[in-house]
Amino acid sequence: MQAQVYKIHSDFYYVKNFEHISFTCKLRDVLKKQKIDIKVGDFVELSEDNNFIVSLLNRKNSLNRPKISNIDCALVICALKEPELDLIQLNRYLIYLKYNNIDTAICFNKEDLIDNLDERKKQIISIYEKLGYKLFFISAKDKLDLDELYNYIQGKTVVFCGMSGVGKSTLLNALNSDLNIKTGEISKKTQRGCHTTRHCEIIDCNGFKIADTPGFSCLKFDFLLPDKLLELFDDIKVFAHGCKYCDCMHNNMNDFSCNVINNLDKIDKKRYESYLLFLNESLEYKNLISKRSIKNEALNKNTGNKMQTKISKRKRELSRNITKQQIKDYE
Repeated sequence: MQAQVYKIHSDFYYVKNFEHISFTCKLRDVLKKQKIDIKVGDFVELSEDNNFIVSLLNRKNSLNRPKISNIDCALVICALKEPELDLIQLNRYLIYLKYNNIDTAICFNKEDLIDNLDERKKQIISIYEKLGYKLFFISAKDKLDLDELYNYIQGKTVVFCGMSGVGKSTLLNALNSDLNIKTGEISKKTQRGCHTTRHCEIIDCNGFKIADTPGFSCLKFDFLLPDKLLELFDDIKVFAHGCKYCDCMHNNMNDFSCNVINNLDKIDKKRYESYLLFLNESLEYKNLISKRSIKNEALNKNTGNKMQTKISKRKRELSRNITKQQIKDYE
């Protein structure tokens, strides 16, 4: 029987078949040995007694953070206030989701706390609407302006992304009052939210599915090379083709041969700051793998036209000791 994983807790996998019947399963040992990573959202094959997951079916897509698969779109949720809107953190989510080819929309929550809402909306729209993102401005607490968002997610499996305290759980309760999910308050001292969502779980709602995930803020681009990063910034990439040097990283403010630097007035300031920050992270990653490559090369030797792996020093010493012992025994 085939089923979908909707929650994982400890070593237990909670799945539902296509008739919405739930089962609690364990993972077959052979899958553990093969190091197959089962994620929330995965479609799996169950054993005859429905007690074990025996195989993983093909994925449409997947994320490693949060660990989830087979989603139709991601909804990045931000707070306009409490906590203050962090556009660099928003850009971090957007670039990460673009890298993983996930359709993404942005939901700006807590519009009830903003005095100059129209001005703030105009600023945000000028940045992100031209990048192709669908934008929603709502108040989950007061259940304001939810109709358009509700229609947008109908028939979809949507993953909620966002930092703690932006109102993900409050929005879930607003979309489906039967859920009654625990919500938290913003810390007055740190102006940050507390984790109320403890695990990733797919929740069936009226006509759609929501993947509620814990908030996180430690996502880094320590897995991506610099040249790949630029491809994810459409608003910067459009000017990069006019640079004098093809390997330009567009990060030298004094390099006027760089077409990006010459057109910074046409790029949103926070978007460019985000690019520079993420670029430093990817450069650190590039430096790290370069050191690994040098270390690996030292383990090889060139013999004629062939590159052969060297025997480690420890094994060579062991071999010599055995040889000496054999000679001594022969004598």
